[in-house]
Amino acid sequence: MKSIFDSLSDLEKRGDTAALCTIVRERGSVPRHAGSRMLVHPDGHIEGSIGGGEMESRVIREALAALAEGTGRIVSYSLADPKSGDPGVCGGEVEIFVEPIKPLPTLLVIGGGHVGKALVHLGKWLGFRVALCDDRPDYCTPQWAPGADVYLPVPVSQLSSQFKFNDQTCIVMPTRGVGLDVDALPLLLDLPHAYLGVIGSRRRWVTARKRLEDGGIAKDKLDAVHAPMGLELNAETPEQIALSIMAEIVMLQRGGDGKPMMLTIQGEA
Repeated sequence: MKSIFDSLSDLEKRGDTAALCTIVRERGSVPRHAGSRMLVHPDGHIEGSIGGGEMESRVIREALAALAEGTGRIVSYSLADPKSGDPGVCGGEVEIFVEPIKPLPTLLVIGGGHVGKALVHLGKWLGFRVALCDDRPDYCTPQWAPGADVYLPVPVSQLSSQFKFNDQTCIVMPTRGVGLDVDALPLLLDLPHAYLGVIGSRRRWVTARKRLEDGGIAKDKLDAVHAPMGLELNAETPEQIALSIMAEIVMLQRGGDGKPMMLTIQGEA
């Protein structure tokens, strides 16, 4: 039978979420003891058990609330007097830590060329769950770009049916031309994401943006696109360009400002 830890590993691979409920303290007679765990999925189905009955039902409700709010909590129950509202008659007490398990930030790389390949490598090294999408199958394989968790050799028009977007998805588009940008962006702008960036020169983005605006895409949506994406490092090689892009993403994630941290010590006159 699959363990809770196997299920947590599967959650991470899929980029899904659930709430882990763990008995952290118990005293007296209780149905399950400290260390017992239950995983509650967003649709309410569970894996494992912390004792069953009314107490477990209450914890499931707490878990669903924790998932909705994104914050953990400790819940305590006395199992003595149901007439007073207790969820049991065992006689003991129990504390349960309810912890939302959030998906790792996902780096979705659309475009498996040289920069896309470097982004897969660097994103994985930085701790992201990485997905690679390219409509050219030869550029979307572990042999070409090792390290991705998910390979999606499909056109962008099929992405939303094959990939789960959420508010921690960082979309980077090291694509091979303006035409692809113009076709792909209208399909991506309204999907959940934390970051959406497009590679290229300023002139390339001006060209793409005009075509998108002429096609009816709202100005405020395009204002939110990071284009050209990355910090100005005067990067040249694919690896350097990937570094500039990931530096911008990490800066925004962590609330940095991108300024040098060098400290200048002023000597006495």
